Amino acid sequence: MPLIVAPIGKELKIIKILADEKTKKHLESLGITLSSSVRIISQSGGSTICKIKDGRLALDKNLATKILVA
Repeated sequence: MPLIVAPIGKELKIIKILADEKTKKHLESLGITLSSSVRIISQSGGSTICKIKDGRLALDKNLATKILVA
């Protein structure tokens, strides 16, 4: 399922990133890689705030739909 529709507060695993190579490299530098765990903190106004490792990231709607989790 895309990150944008993932349940809040549940620990999820990233299974696929549907983005171009430049965007994938940028996400990897932020800690968003395949098989890494992510937890949704909140969603509002199209933005998704998630916790990855020890940090929090805000992702816009377009990017959050390209990250698939299970």
